[in-house]
Parts: sequence; C-alpha cells; structure tokens
Amino acid sequence: MKRTHNNGELRIQNVNEPVTLIGWVAKRRNFGSLVFIDLRDREGITQLVFDERLTDAISEVRNEYVLSVNGTVVERKDKNPKLATGDIEIAVTDVKIINSAKTTPIIIADETDALEDTRLKYRYLDLRRKPLQQNLILRHRVAMITRNYLSDQGFIEVETPILCKSTPEGARDYLVPSRISEGTFYALPQSPQLYKQLLMISGMEKYFQIARCFRDEDLRADRQPEFTQIDIEMSFVEEEDVWEMTEGLMRKIFREIKGIDLEPFLRLPYEECMAKYGSDKPDLRFDMECHNISEVFRNTEFKLFAQILEQGGIVQALAVKQGATRFSRKELDQLQEYVKVYGAKALAYLKYGEDGISGSVAKVLSDEEKAAIQTALQVENGDLVFMIADQMHTAQTALGALRQKLGHQLELIDENAYRFLWVTNFPMFEYSAEEERYVAAHHPFTAPNEEDVDKLMNDPKHCYSRAYDLVVNGYELLSGSIRIHDQELQEKVFEAIGMSMEEAHNKFGFFLDAFQYGTPPHGGVGIGLERLVMLLANTDNIRDVVAFPKTASAADLMSDAPSPVYEQQLDELHLKLK
Repeated sequence: MKRTHNNGELRIQNVNEPVTLIGWVAKRRNFGSLVFIDLRDREGITQLVFDERLTDAISEVRNEYVLSVNGTVVERKDKNPKLATGDIEIAVTDVKIINSAKTTPIIIADETDALEDTRLKYRYLDLRRKPLQQNLILRHRVAMITRNYLSDQGFIEVETPILCKSTPEGARDYLVPSRISEGTFYALPQSPQLYKQLLMISGMEKYFQIARCFRDEDLRADRQPEFTQIDIEMSFVEEEDVWEMTEGLMRKIFREIKGIDLEPFLRLPYEECMAKYGSDKPDLRFDMECHNISEVFRNTEFKLFAQILEQGGIVQALAVKQGATRFSRKELDQLQEYVKVYGAKALAYLKYGEDGISGSVAKVLSDEEKAAIQTALQVENGDLVFMIADQMHTAQTALGALRQKLGHQLELIDENAYRFLWVTNFPMFEYSAEEERYVAAHHPFTAPNEEDVDKLMNDPKHCYSRAYDLVVNGYELLSGSIRIHDQELQEKVFEAIGMSMEEAHNKFGFFLDAFQYGTPPHGGVGIGLERLVMLLANTDNIRDVVAFPKTASAADLMSDAPSPVYEQQLDELHLKLK
C-alpha cells in the first residue's frame, strides 16, 4: 500500500476523501464496538476509528505496531485542539499489520520518564519521540541555511581528509593504525585547520565545510568526542571581513529559525571581558558587572585585604540590586563554599540598608571604605555587595562564576533573548606548569598583533593575538583568528613555544613547505554546529541534538562501543595489547 498523506497533513477540508495512511501505533483506546488508534509518523498523529467489522483484525495490535490503513476522512464529533489533525479522524475500511512490536523499554511520547542511559541504549526508539525528531530537523535546517548562505556569498564547499597526520597540539588525537605501513598511524582530525589553510594557499579564496572533528578529551554536557564544525576560511581579509560574514550568517539563521532579528553584536577585548564579567564567555542577558575596587583599600587596616594587595592581588566586587534581603545566612554560607570551588579563599559581603551597613566585613572596614564602595558600585539602600580578594585570575573567575550563578538563582535572565559578543585580542600564549613552557593559547598558526611581534621571544606573557571568539548566552559558539601567512613569523612562533624547527617540520613539514610558494593573508572561524542547534532548540544538553551520541565516558551504549576486537585484526595491524 502506498500512502496518500502523512499523519500530520489532513484537515477539515479533506472530509469525505479516501486516504491511505501508514505509521506506528502511538495509542490504542477500546470502547466496546469501536476502537480508536492514534497513528504516528514523523509529521504528526491522525486518529483512526475501527468499527466492529475490523476489531478482530486488530485485536492483538498495541503500541509501536506498524499499520497501513485505507479509509475515509470524517469530521470528529469531539475535536482535539491540541492536535493539528484534531478536527478529523479516519473511518477505517481496511487494515494491514505491516509489523508487530514488543513492549518498548521506554515510553515513546513527548515526555518520558526513562533514564538517559536507557534512552541512549535504545536510541532508535528514543528518536521516535517528537522532541528529538524536531531537533534533528532543526539541525538539518541550520545546515541547509548555512550551505545556501555561504554559497550565495561565493564560498565553495570542499571536503578534507578524515585520515590525516597526527599533529598533536591541544587535545589528544584519536589514532588509527595503518595495516599497510607497519608501526605507523593516521589521526582523526581535531579540526580541518591545516587543510583549510592549504586551500587558501591553493587559491580557493573562500572555503567552507560542515566537517566532522574528533578530540579525545574529557567530556561534559556541551561536548562530544566527535562533533561537527561549520568550518570557514577566507583569503585577503582582516578581522572585520570575517566578523561581517559570520554576523550575516547568524542573522540569517536566527531570522529563519526563530523569526527574530538579532541585536547588534557587541565587542570586548579579552582582558576587559575578564575584568567586567570574570569569564571569556559571559552571559549578557542580564546586567551585574564586576569591578576592581582595589584602590578603595590601598591604605586599609583590614589585614587580609592588605596582605593580598601587597602580594599583587586585587579586590573584585559586584552589587546585587535589592539583594540585601534575598539571601538567608545559610544561602550566603553556600555561596561562600561555591566560590571556593573556583579557588577563592573567601567571599566577603556587605548589606546596605536603611538602618545602616551590615555583613561579614562590616566591622573591619572603615566608614570611608564602605562609603567608597557605595560610590564605586553605585550602591543604593537595599543592595548587597559581594567581594573576593585574591590573585587577579582567581578573583575574576570566582566572582564571574558567582555572577552567573546569581543570574540563574535570582531569575535575572531573559530566557527568550540571545546576546552575542565578540571577544577579541586574546593572549597569544598561556603558561603550562605541567610542561614548564608557554604554549599556544589558540593554536600556533594564529597571528600575533603586529605591535606585539617583538614580544614573542622576550615578553610572551603580554603578547596578544588576532584570535577571536563569538559568545552567546554564556556559550562559546565559535573560535577563529587571522592566521600567520609569513614563514619567518611562523618560525618565530614555533620558537616562542619551545618547538625546534626540526620538530616543527616533523609535525607540520608539508604545511610549512607550502608557505614557500606565496601564501595569501587569510583567516576564518570554526562554528560548533551542535552547540548552535542546542541553543536554538532551548536545551542545555548537546546529546539532545545528536542522533547517536556518546555518554560522558565516550561510550556508545546502543552499539556497545568501544569494544574488544579479534586477535586476527590486531595481527593485521601489527599491534599487541599491553
């Protein structure tokens, strides 16, 4: 039987039409001589009515059986406004059971009480649920909008290799042993970084790819070991060109998917972003900026603050409007423990009220200091001030984490808003205590700011780069940079991170060789597709927008991967397990 309509299509204007429908049984209800069945497919649900002539034929039918029915569209007496097809039903004249089904281990409905591990084990059943199907359809739409937009802008989609050379610089590679070349390995790409730069050297000028990427790293709710990146690279560009193109793509996606016009994208240098929000991916859907109020305490008699300032630390503070009465002592103690997770030693607070100033440090601060805090933070009666005194990075990040927690706890966040921010001028390097050297903060092909080139060797701590992130609602949506296109400068960067030219050529020789043949200025971005779809779908779990995701331990519960392999396979690959 070939179906004439899908199960979300029929309406009141179709009454009296003969139809053929196929789908899964979503619900069955017996009313004596009549049986009602909700038939489901990807597009929706249609109610079927079986009279006493057919009840024997469907006596064994239960949920998830696959049926094909012929019948006539009739108007429902008891309409269901919750269903798109709720004005009609099908008076069935003929039914065929295409396939039977066991009782499913999870409830297949919009809401299910199944544990996530159970849902992942039976993912093919979980994917029958409408919310997950809608997420995959949303992902498809985002990919198609992206392809069409970039194609219209003159970009060419090019696939790059999945089996490539291991160039470890960042996360761990997934390695693939070669059967043909004994003792050698391919790596799965962490990103198409080198290949897309080679495409610029090749003269492609505008490239994109919806690329699969692989990183062997610890997982979390918004990260998977294999993920998809909207990878974009452009020649003969500066930062403004890349940002303009990216903003155009985001505006197109959000207009077509959400029906909204995005507000202007803000921009902040990395250091200013950290100073104001204590994070390089701040949520700007609510106010509450952080402030460095160290000057207030330059001559303080409060020994703890004085000692920290003498050691080069800072006092970082934020004001919670009308927060003085919002927290119990127990809740304040819980916040104290919360900031310790981020390395802070203590959280101080002051409550400004009609009856005066109280709080954990009210008695040890002078009246002048309390008044200066009030002025610096524009505090009003009823406000609450939190302070963290520590080394700059710890004070900023701990208070930034507290800011984010308070935004959710006090319901300050507009859940329907999207606030985009370009974070720019990132540090070129970060110090690795484990390796006792500076390493590339972004990747070693990121161009330094022209004014900082002389700092590469003698002042790497204060060397800044042409790297940028696009942040939305507290998530890093993409990273990108203007790349190095000068071979001499590229060699200096390798030297700055302690990599000899011999080591550099061993890792990136094919790439460095290409630099000798005329490399254009170029730059680009890598947009996390899953993270973008996750935001558009209003979920905070990336597994909700991946068809067959892994668990936090990188396991596929459905297929039981990773799993042992046969000894013969290991022999063919010249491998022996320790």
